[in-house]
Amino acid sequence: MLNETVRSRWFSACVNAGLWLLLVLIVAGIGGRTPRFREAEADMSAVSAHIPVTKLAPLFTVASLPKTLVDAANPNPFATTHFMPPTPPPPPPPTTCKYELTYQGFYRAADGPVRALIRLGDSLVAVPVGAAVTTNLYVIAATFQTLTVTNSAAQTNVLTINTKKEVEVPIK
Repeated sequence: MLNETVRSRWFSACVNAGLWLLLVLIVAGIGGRTPRFREAEADMSAVSAHIPVTKLAPLFTVASLPKTLVDAANPNPFATTHFMPPTPPPPPPPTTCKYELTYQGFYRAADGPVRALIRLGDSLVAVPVGAAVTTNLYVIAATFQTLTVTNSAAQTNVLTINTKKEVEVPIK
């Protein structure tokens, strides 16, 4: 029976008319006026009750917390690493190495190969033509004034005699 009442035209017409009447009353302002508010006077006898806060201080000490919550390195129970930025990844390994070379000249034994004298940093090395000075750096030719060196990346460098030059060599 309730189902029939809710579906009837008379019921929906009455609800519709009631809502329209309520809207008209609100717009017309017939509902009354707002009450007058004023500031209340303070009662000094009500303020005399004090809150016992001295018993709260021992609740927040480190000694009162369980041992699983307190870290030995950081005794603050409210510290977190959640908002710390992640550590940056380590830089990639270098792909080249720099050597400081100085061509000092060359010599040749009676029936041996031509050897170039090269100052590599602070040490003096005698390298035959075609051999490696360092890892991945080879001597191609040695003349009176110049020394030609190359690496596996086909980067050729020409060194003049008694002149320091920084040579960049790719790492294997």
